[in-house]
Amino acid sequence: MITGTEWIIIIILILGLLIFGPSKIPELARALGRARREYEKASRGEDEREEEKIRALARELGIPTEGKTTEELLNEIKKRAKSVS
Repeated sequence: MITGTEWIIIIILILGLLIFGPSKIPELARALGRARREYEKASRGEDEREEEKIRALARELGIPTEGKTTEELLNEIKKRAKSVS
């Protein structure tokens, strides 16, 4: 049996076909896929740059970084900052 949510999806698909036509739907789906891929790529890149900055700061402070997570390094940097203050 089709539930309320499924009816909404079916109606949206039918409206999409009526508005854009069957030839435009694949183009729109490809564009949506490309946009999502770019977003994920950009968000991963930002995380990697941030992690590298944290590791560089830890090395400057003389904190060994091998085998430690970013969270562990942040905790050690905070401890070092408190002891200096």
